[in-house]
Amino acid sequence: MEYNTSLEKLIFPEFGRHIQKMVEHACVIEDRSERNRAAQTIVNIMANISPQFRDASFEIRQKLWDQLAIISDFKLDVDYPYDLPCKEELFEKPQKLPCPQSDIKLRHYGKNNEMMINTAVNMEDGEEKDFLINLIANHMKRCYLTWNRDSVSDDIIFEDLKFLSKGKIIIKSDTKLVEIKEILVRTNKKPKRINNRK
Repeated sequence: MEYNTSLEKLIFPEFGRHIQKMVEHACVIEDRSERNRAAQTIVNIMANISPQFRDASFEIRQKLWDQLAIISDFKLDVDYPYDLPCKEELFEKPQKLPCPQSDIKLRHYGKNNEMMINTAVNMEDGEEKDFLINLIANHMKRCYLTWNRDSVSDDIIFEDLKFLSKGKIIIKSDTKLVEIKEILVRTNKKPKRINNRK
C-alpha cells in the first residue's frame, strides 16, 4: 500500500497528486504538438479544480501556466502562451522590508493618537481645534480601557494628553468625557440578529 508520506512531496497541494502525475506524464511525451495539447488540458483541469481560477482573465491564465511550469520544475517543454518567470528569481529570497522604528511614548494609546495630537497642536485656536481635542481625549479614554478595564479617571487622560502634546494642550478639569459604562456597553453589545422568518 502507498502512503502519501512515502510519496514525492506535492508542489501545489491544492491541485492534488493527480495533476502532478499528469504533468510528469506530459514531460515524457515525445511529440511536441501532443505535449502542447496535454499542457493545455492540464491547465484547463487546474482551472476547474479551484473556483478562484475559473475566471478567464489574463492574470489568472498566466498564473496557471506559471504553476504548470513550477510543477514540472521548468522541464516541460511546450509553447507557453505567456512569458515564464525565471526560476532563480522565483526562489530568490525577498529583500528585507524596512521596519519604521519610531518611539511611541505611551504605547497603550498608539502612534495614531500621537499623530492626531500633533495635528491638533498645529491647528489654529477655535471651535474646530476644541472639537478635535475632545474627540482625541475620548478616543484616548477608549484606548486606555482596552488595556485597563477596571477604571480610568478623566484626570489621567488629561495628564497624558498634556504630556503627549508637550504641555501645549491643557484641558480644563471641568471637561467631561464619555462615561466608562457607556464605552463598555458599546464594546460589549452584540449585534442583533435579524430574523427574516415570518
